[in-house]
Amino acid sequence: MSKHIEKLKKQLIEFSEVVNSFTSEAVQVRIVDRLLDAMIESERGDNDADEFNKRAYKRLAGDGNYAPARRHKKPGATKILNQLLTTEFFQTPHSISSIANYCHDNFDSDFKTSELSGILLRLSKENKLTRKRSNDNNRFEYVLV
Repeated sequence: MSKHIEKLKKQLIEFSEVVNSFTSEAVQVRIVDRLLDAMIESERGDNDADEFNKRAYKRLAGDGNYAPARRHKKPGATKILNQLLTTEFFQTPHSISSIANYCHDNFDSDFKTSELSGILLRLSKENKLTRKRSNDNNRFEYVLV
């Protein structure tokens, strides 16, 4: 019995060092929560079902039920605009609204023009894009430097 307790103490010390290496308390809680969930499942003997659930489902808080895991997020506006910089899209001038429409059509992302304007301004300040007012509608248009 004392061998098991000593072994458990040693494991807890090792585990606490790993958990405490994370500065975020939220991350620490998640790690401990997942470990405890795994221990409970191993005691139940549902290891085969648990392997499936780890991949496709996430555990609901409190009860033993599972809910579909969140799918991959869509890329954000910054990532999409940086991708567009590597293509020929900005070879011709585009207004913010035309960029938003292009993102909607090609990336299935509904960005507001206000979301894109700050990123486009930053890209122009970093000399990746040139920002000029259009003579037709007095709005800014962005083109590759």
